[in-house]
Amino acid sequence: MTTRLSDIAAQAGVSEATVSRVLNGKPGVAATTRQSVLAALDVLGYERPVRLRQRSEGLVGLITPELENPIFPALAQVIGQALTRQGYTPVLATQTPGGSTEDELTEMLVDRGVAGIIYVSGLHADTTADMQRYERLRAQGVPFVLVDGFSPKVQAPFISPDDRAATTLAVTHLVSLGHTRIGLALGPKRFVPVQRKIDGFVRAMQDHLGLDPATIESELVQHSLYTLEGGQAAATALIERDCTAVVCASDMMALGAIRAARQRGLEVPKDVSVVGFDDSPLIAFTDPPLTTVRKPVPAMGQAAVRTLLEEIGGTPAPHSEFVFMPELVVRGSTASAPGNRS
Repeated sequence: MTTRLSDIAAQAGVSEATVSRVLNGKPGVAATTRQSVLAALDVLGYERPVRLRQRSEGLVGLITPELENPIFPALAQVIGQALTRQGYTPVLATQTPGGSTEDELTEMLVDRGVAGIIYVSGLHADTTADMQRYERLRAQGVPFVLVDGFSPKVQAPFISPDDRAATTLAVTHLVSLGHTRIGLALGPKRFVPVQRKIDGFVRAMQDHLGLDPATIESELVQHSLYTLEGGQAAATALIERDCTAVVCASDMMALGAIRAARQRGLEVPKDVSVVGFDDSPLIAFTDPPLTTVRKPVPAMGQAAVRTLLEEIGGTPAPHSEFVFMPELVVRGSTASAPGNRS
């Protein structure tokens, strides 16, 4: 017991006496200190005493795409932790190819009486989808927040990264390294984040290199799938068009772009520079470590929860979009443009 107290005290940054007071439910401990001790218990894998287990305020649904792309589990973890801290129990519902649709998952969560739902990269991001489904959900009195995507047809709070700024940051970095032939690899054009990334890319290429927008879109933008194989296919096409750098709309696509370059006997970054998007977990440890535009996942996840809980609490957030600024993280997959391509 003494060893456990000292471990918890060290983790929480408090005295053993304070840990003992919290564990025994004694008064005189600040709420923030109490929370630090409980967090230390969780981190160290100790089970909380029954009297300290928070009563659940209810269930909150979280609907995400597949979990193969590591950015989705990362976002789910932030949202789940934030909900748990507020006494809610997150229910993760994942869309998989051939599995349940977003509408089916929504119906399942509503049937279970969830207090609200957070959608990540759902149909709200698809410009061809019917947005009436969200109005029907609102009519049922279910609060919801939409992450990664936007539609003026839906009266709800949206949480997004600044996709235009993301590609602008990438292009500005590559131009500073002397690249003039830069390609953009990204997903299907019907998605709002894709359209915004193209907007930022075209504008940056115009501003820095004076290129014609029509030429940029026809020669330097390649649509594919948000997978490693999709990135490989898109990058292959762009490299064949003499691009010395490829900006990718996800880190998974960027790994595919690196594979495409190597299959053609090219080195990254000596012959081809590659930039990703997301700064997914473990991406700093790839070969080479990936230069990427970091998606502000912690800020976005916490904002989604805060906004949803305001909706649940009866003080709805403005029906608008909260946009978070991404950050360029320079690592080893970008370098000066090659003088000549053999």
